[in-house]
Amino acid sequence: MKRFHRNLNIMSIATAGILVLALIFWRTVLNIAITNILLNGIIIGTTIFGIGLCFANMFKLLPEYKWMHAYFEGRTGSGFAPKLLRPVSMALHNKHIHITTTSLSELLDMVMTRIEDDRDWIRYVTNTLIFLGLLGTFWGLILTVGGFADLLVNLDFSNEYVLQEMQLGMAGPLSGMATAFTSSLLGLAGSLIVGFLGLQLQFAQNTMFTELTDFMTQYVLQKPGTPES
Repeated sequence: MKRFHRNLNIMSIATAGILVLALIFWRTVLNIAITNILLNGIIIGTTIFGIGLCFANMFKLLPEYKWMHAYFEGRTGSGFAPKLLRPVSMALHNKHIHITTTSLSELLDMVMTRIEDDRDWIRYVTNTLIFLGLLGTFWGLILTVGGFADLLVNLDFSNEYVLQEMQLGMAGPLSGMATAFTSSLLGLAGSLIVGFLGLQLQFAQNTMFTELTDFMTQYVLQKPGTPES
């Protein structure tokens, strides 16, 4: 359990550090968020969802890990019904099934498939954050280019107040640049945060799968199934 607790502690410390920084620089964060409240709000919401998903998968993994150790150490009275390791649990509790090296490989593949499903969700959220950041970048550039084009078309250089009109007309292009920079910043930051937490979750999943492989291999060697025809 030390490996699991270490990964969970790293996730908790990293998330707490990000929260503290956000509270310290809350004015800057607020100014960035309201630059484009719609897009930046979606990016921040997606980041929070990704963080919650990483922690949910980690907490879902802990009882599976405990059940695995309890079963192979002879402590089978916990009453917990595993979900991620259900194929292994069903095979171990069914007395009519003889686990061979071939069936063991199939069982482990089924468990790894379930683990990969959880990883795919984390990857999808990470890629979505990158996409939203790029979307904001192009959106901001379109607003910037369009704003400059409108400004130049509507300027009357024979007017003595042309400089004042130019200053007022710069608000649109500058707003587009702000949208491009802030959405890119939030998208990349969110993808890094969710990606880092997902990496810690992956380390924990790999630890459990490696130990499960060792336990099941030892189980098959001690209680070999009937010879295959």
